[in-house]
Amino acid sequence: MTEFAAPLPILARYAVMVDVGYIYAAAGELLFGTAARRDFRVDAVPLIQVVTKHADEIIRGELLRVYWYDAARDRVPTIDQRVIAQMPWVKLRLGNLNARGQQKGVDAQIRADMEALARHRAITDAVLIAGDEDMVPAVEAAQAFGVRVHLWGVEPPYGTNQAERLVWESDTVDVLEGSFLRPYFTKNLSAPDPRSDPTLGSLGPSPTAPTPAQIFGERPVRPVSRNTGSFPALRDTGSFPAIRDTGPMPRLGPDRSRVEEAGEHVAQKWILTRGRDNIRDLLPGPILPPVIDKELLVDAEKELGLSLRPYQEAREWLRDAFWERVHREFGISLGKSRG
Repeated sequence: MTEFAAPLPILARYAVMVDVGYIYAAAGELLFGTAARRDFRVDAVPLIQVVTKHADEIIRGELLRVYWYDAARDRVPTIDQRVIAQMPWVKLRLGNLNARGQQKGVDAQIRADMEALARHRAITDAVLIAGDEDMVPAVEAAQAFGVRVHLWGVEPPYGTNQAERLVWESDTVDVLEGSFLRPYFTKNLSAPDPRSDPTLGSLGPSPTAPTPAQIFGERPVRPVSRNTGSFPALRDTGSFPAIRDTGPMPRLGPDRSRVEEAGEHVAQKWILTRGRDNIRDLLPGPILPPVIDKELLVDAEKELGLSLRPYQEAREWLRDAFWERVHREFGISLGKSRG
């Protein structure tokens, strides 16, 4: 009797495709409040190495190569870009940098490479670090050839820094947090901090989310410690409060009623824009698909003008309010969710 060996497992073969303009600008906004590359320095070689390692831990397959999409004046590489080009398993792709510091031709290169790799069955998976909606056709083309697209983004201060359609079309979505990126980004000491003067911001105020100055008005604000969650106490002197540090105190979270109101508003928008049939696919709950859960968080943060990511309880209020509105719309009894 002939014995047949067990079939070997099918391993992934993947490429990592990085829009450098996106990851640098988004990380600069998150860490320093500025997207202007002149305001900070990036240790790109170890950044590429840690991104590659992170991809290997998630995809668990064979790396084809890392594609590093950047731009340079007349496509003449800088010294730093020449160093990157010499790294093993890294392919430097350069678009043009115009007189106003804008990248040209980078999106087209990403789309061409992703579609070609997919068409020739060179990869089974693609990790895409980007945020532009122009990437959607590339994602759809790669998926048509059977490639899974894993979208990674940089943690936004609040709201979102990736196109909604790009998030929808990707097979999985992941976020690179500030703690992951911080070791590779250094503020230029000579650069002014745009957070202390909003007129210095390179990109201007966001068209979809309020700036910190709009949220807090003219009140003096002492930054919250990201490590301890502590904040200084304020002493009323009859005019502007004086600041004195009295040691760690509990971090105050967002107002529950505002969070629940935002959750209901997002649910109502879903019902109106996605249609009853799509909403019905979510029922009976209480677990939301990860992509939809992220959309709920992002839309609520836009409405509130602040980040809910440090507050797990507030995120549960948000989900509960979403389900309250959805279940009320369909006349279904509701049990509290903790999705």
